[in-house]
Amino acid sequence: MITPPSLSQKPGVQLIKNGTPSQIDLEHSYQRPGLRSTIIDIPMSSEEKPLTMGRFEMHPSVDFPFFYEYLEVKTIVTGKIVVKDEAGVRYEAEPGDVYVFTPPCLVIFQAESDGTAVYAGHRGPEASFLPGFEGTVATPGFTS
Repeated sequence: MITPPSLSQKPGVQLIKNGTPSQIDLEHSYQRPGLRSTIIDIPMSSEEKPLTMGRFEMHPSVDFPFFYEYLEVKTIVTGKIVVKDEAGVRYEAEPGDVYVFTPPCLVIFQAESDGTAVYAGHRGPEASFLPGFEGTVATPGFTS
């Protein structure tokens, strides 16, 4: 796995074209057979308070639990992305809607989700969201 350099290396404008860089398939690394979801992390800064942005897609497949240990803002750009929190509250976001995940926060991205979002998270790049990741990630879950 190679961590790409931060985007904010020098003053000026940078344009990230749709589809670049390639996204990472989450089915294998998150051990969720049938999951149709991709993601890519793009480090924005490597300062004392790192910021990472990225693109997330999920298509109808299986539920995908995720634990936020950092603040993340996720804006829906196409389709809809549905999550449930630990209390079972269901949230449905469509284009223009913004999720704010404040840690600690365990959510389940619902299997019915079929959409794309862009996000910014108050963290460095996540290894499992970068090209070349070879391992697996323990998937959190709710206790019933």
